[in-house]
Amino acid sequence: MISWLDPTRSPHFPDTNSVMAEPAGLLAAGGSLDVEWLLAAYRQGIFPWFNENEPILWWSPAPRTVLYPRRFHQSKSLQKLARQGRYQITKNEDFKAVIEACAEDRLDHNGTWINSRMIAAYIEMNRQGFAHSFECRKQGQLVGGLYGIALGKVFFGESMFSRETNTSKLCLKQLVESGDYEIVDCQLPTGHLHSLGAIEISRDEFENALNRWA
Repeated sequence: MISWLDPTRSPHFPDTNSVMAEPAGLLAAGGSLDVEWLLAAYRQGIFPWFNENEPILWWSPAPRTVLYPRRFHQSKSLQKLARQGRYQITKNEDFKAVIEACAEDRLDHNGTWINSRMIAAYIEMNRQGFAHSFECRKQGQLVGGLYGIALGKVFFGESMFSRETNTSKLCLKQLVESGDYEIVDCQLPTGHLHSLGAIEISRDEFENALNRWA
């Protein structure tokens, strides 16, 4: 049976080993998207993921997909694109535009999990210095980006978008080459992430990394 969290109380989550088998990785429901709740969740490797008309759902999948910066794989075409200097990469210049673009990117896939409540919550996380965006511009126009949560040396990647080929990858390249992070949480596996060097690690290994670096 799923645990229901009381939003009027201090954030407290069940042990992550108590996740449901189906749907895999679901841990709890309810609670709040206030900064205090989100920080408590991310520090335990838990993240919210739910549709607009659903209660808040909290997830902790295992194995966990992560990217170690030293394992980041750059194709020759990406390296060439970066050398050309056609795009400008910035950080935290327009978080709102990036998260809204990430939401729009999924409108052709039966809606988006980046709903209005999520957008408002992460904009507040950005305002308080916990959520960050990387922007890719061409002649001043936003053509790619990504956003996520940073705690210590851990970057919890949430979403990315591209309006031109490889523009989100240029942002990821900037992130991993910044030297600011020891590990990037990618949450769930995809072929795209694997092509960039992401791997799966166990729950214990992931939570040990959080204890060490977050």
